[in-house]
Amino acid sequence: MFVKVQNIVKKYGNQFALKEVSFSLKKGEVVGFLGPNGAGKSSMMKIITGFMEATSGDVFIDDVKMTTVSVGLKKQIGYLPEHNPLYLDMYVKEYLSFLASIHSLDKKEVDTAIKAVGLGAEVSKKIKHLSKGYRQRVGLAGAIMHNPSVLILDEPTTGLDPNQLVSMRALIKSLAVDKVVLLSTHVMQEVEAMCDRVIIINKGEIVADESLFVLTEQQVQLLEVEFDRPVSMDEIHELKHLKDANNYSGLSWVLTFTTSIDMRASVFDFAHDKGYKILQLTSKDKSLESLFSALTT
Repeated sequence: MFVKVQNIVKKYGNQFALKEVSFSLKKGEVVGFLGPNGAGKSSMMKIITGFMEATSGDVFIDDVKMTTVSVGLKKQIGYLPEHNPLYLDMYVKEYLSFLASIHSLDKKEVDTAIKAVGLGAEVSKKIKHLSKGYRQRVGLAGAIMHNPSVLILDEPTTGLDPNQLVSMRALIKSLAVDKVVLLSTHVMQEVEAMCDRVIIINKGEIVADESLFVLTEQQVQLLEVEFDRPVSMDEIHELKHLKDANNYSGLSWVLTFTTSIDMRASVFDFAHDKGYKILQLTSKDKSLESLFSALTT
């Protein structure tokens, strides 16, 4: 099972939410989908699920194109949106049984989902009487009840207490064994605890797509450099091992290299050979939080 996102563009009027976004997801890994507010995360998730059409580009699930009318493909997807929609006046088990009837499932699947997310003690309560954390569990139970092949989770751990976080992390990791799992969160500790790979999006564009280990431990380094005059993108890409370059203020760049070699000397040599002067050069530390900040600020 795999998901392929290919050149997705999404526009709202004249404003771009997504600009030629491409990536792939495979079974067996939990992929963290990160970005600041307004970066395009929720739009991308809605397009993957077939809830919303892209302006252009395609999403494929096992080589079959997803559209808003792809009922068969949608049955393979479990989706927990950021704003978890629930019928607050229904009892927990009543609501989940209602969802089960939509998927033509029997009572066994309802009970299995309730047990999986730890809702056993709450099944006789009305949803409006549940805490935020338990409402999240109801939403997750509904998302996994039909045993989907693709699981899309938008802020799944919002409102959970520390004990609930531990069990939710373990559940999500276990679900990824035979599913494609994409989750969005603003909490870096959750990414480090659950994710095998990280995709970072900023202003509708992918700025990083690496394994968590590579991002934070081994091969990725970020340098922030300020030149005395503008440098062209073509010139910057002459640097060896350069994976990405972001120009933030005309003279200042954040350069992402995929190598264990300290690239500061290479940047100095580049500036000297091109006739530029370096006004400032800073090496960023490798914590996920600092990488996220450098790539999205």
